[in-house]
Amino acid sequence: MISLSGNTRVYGLLGDPVTHSLSPLMHNHAFQEYQINSVYVPFHVLPNNLPAAVDGLRALNVAGVNVTIPHKETVLAHLDQVDPTAQLIGAVNTVVNQEGTLHGYNTDASGFMRSVSHELDFVPEGQDIVLLGAGGACRAAAVALASAGVKSITIANRHKSRAERIISDLHFPFPRVHFTACDYNHSGYLHALSGADLIANTTSLGLHGEEINFLPLEHIKGGASIFDMVYSSSETTLIKKSRAMKLSCTDGLGMLAAQGEDAFFLWTGVRLPDGFMRKVLHKL
Repeated sequence: MISLSGNTRVYGLLGDPVTHSLSPLMHNHAFQEYQINSVYVPFHVLPNNLPAAVDGLRALNVAGVNVTIPHKETVLAHLDQVDPTAQLIGAVNTVVNQEGTLHGYNTDASGFMRSVSHELDFVPEGQDIVLLGAGGACRAAAVALASAGVKSITIANRHKSRAERIISDLHFPFPRVHFTACDYNHSGYLHALSGADLIANTTSLGLHGEEINFLPLEHIKGGASIFDMVYSSSETTLIKKSRAMKLSCTDGLGMLAAQGEDAFFLWTGVRLPDGFMRKVLHKL
């Protein structure tokens, strides 16, 4: 049991909503397991209240927070320092308070790479990638994959212009990666699917059991891996269909756990064993 005192360090989550979050369970379990006098609390912060909430971190000496939807991008303007990877992604999901100076990081990128590497045995060097969606999660995955030395990244989205905006930001820092933007109706999309080594759904589709009707699995080569950032206790439709086709696949639970482990390290200096937080989530 956590014994709260004046010496207890407070960590938390800024988001809207936050009631569904599994982060308090993961972090509080880790604090107890490693006997760290800390507690993790979800804070429901409406968009208009974000500046005041960030000021409150300094005033109350909150040691660190995770940042989730819809604040990952807007929080950057309120921080003192932002890690270069987070700056490139354009989003922060972890904040460290060092004596009133707020440092922003993005562990979604590292969590994504750790998850695809450990759960799919995926080696990124020289591989061809297709990312579905063009939001913040796509940016994090694209930066992580490009940094790891993939050969090409195709970003497919309902609106091609959103994919093009991401690519325009990444061409200069990653000149060796071949980037392509397309919409789901473009012939180049099916061509990219047929040659992809990894296909990642970075959209929220599937969260409520709906199908991703713009991903024709019959066009995917047998050796491709499928990563669904959405996770569900009963498996998403995409994961069920991928398993039925005997494709290597995994959902976003491992990424959630891995990014949490990376945030925990930034806050405490304690490197949890790989898979520690995933085991906690499997006990739900």
